[in-house]
Amino acid sequence: MKNLLSDKIVNIAPSGIRKFFDIVSEMPEAISLGVGEPDFDTPWKIREEGIYSLERGRTFYTSNSGLVELRQAICDYSRRKYNLDYNEKECLVTIGGSEAIDIAFRAILNPGDEVIVVQPCFVSYAPCVILAGGTPVYLNLSVENGFKLTVEELEMAVTDKTKAIIMAYPNNPTGAIMTKEELEPIADFIKEKDLVVLSDEIYSELTYGCDHTSIASFPGMKERSIVINGFSKAFAMTGWRLGYALGPEEVMEQMTKIHQFAIMAAPTTSQYAAIQAMTDCDKEVEEMKESYNQRRRYLIKAFERMGLECFEAKGAFYMFPSIKEFGLTSEEFATKLLEEEELAVVPGSAFGECGEGFIRISYAYSINELKEALSRIERFITRLREKK
Repeated sequence: MKNLLSDKIVNIAPSGIRKFFDIVSEMPEAISLGVGEPDFDTPWKIREEGIYSLERGRTFYTSNSGLVELRQAICDYSRRKYNLDYNEKECLVTIGGSEAIDIAFRAILNPGDEVIVVQPCFVSYAPCVILAGGTPVYLNLSVENGFKLTVEELEMAVTDKTKAIIMAYPNNPTGAIMTKEELEPIADFIKEKDLVVLSDEIYSELTYGCDHTSIASFPGMKERSIVINGFSKAFAMTGWRLGYALGPEEVMEQMTKIHQFAIMAAPTTSQYAAIQAMTDCDKEVEEMKESYNQRRRYLIKAFERMGLECFEAKGAFYMFPSIKEFGLTSEEFATKLLEEEELAVVPGSAFGECGEGFIRISYAYSINELKEALSRIERFITRLREKK
């Protein structure tokens, strides 16, 4: 019998995040700080709009690219919040931000095109490049530089085959951000080298101490940027499965073609609810953001008290503490922590080679859960230190 499987698929490793949570599901006393999912209910006015759309019988397909009203609302929101000037033809509504990343690469890459993947990063970036026929080139950032991207690092990674770069600020898993002043030379470099940038801005609403800046907002960057965003994180709408891409109309046309054949359209109920999110939920988003910030500050102080070195996250809802002092790999540390204290975290190695020596902790959980989880971490690292 012929080989049933694609070599390309077989050679892609499974997500490094899911392994631990498959185990956790069978441990009733376990606590998980690994899933990047808000612990808030979707704001009621959004849910109400979804319910209302069902009551009105709005259960039909929308256009492939999404409801015109939603795309207009997304463009208005992006203009108001991030100084991005797009119209509805430059917007595509997708099944979460993940689909947008996938089809963006499939729309722009030819076989052999190189994509600079800035790490540590979300686990799907490199697989999506490979599935689209491209070649990922890993650019590893360091905690010493605040996990921020520099022109000097880009210069070492770019070749004559480089077509695009994918980056994410605020960052998952580190919580790092880049300010307008820090992004400006990156934008200049991208223009100079005639590159495309995929900017994953799914955590754009979750910054602490400064406003988010999109790289697409710089002069000359709109025509070479594909901005990925969505509703999951800021609006606590993970299960609604809704995201979007903003970019040049000719790119959106090709992305829509892929979306058309693979998906048809994003869920209609979710789209009607999302219009409400875009137009009337600033207050609810701000309240959730403030709660995350309180938890962020709580974890920073707790790690300081434990003597556990931790990069100070300024965005998203993750911490990325260093576990290098214990002489264990990040997977060994996470495995032992789960076995001994029934606490699940994500090994830093899941997010790229430069994530080794760190673990990712999500603080999208209640203070009570975080308190208990931190007690378990403290007991665990105290034992490790006593053995040294």
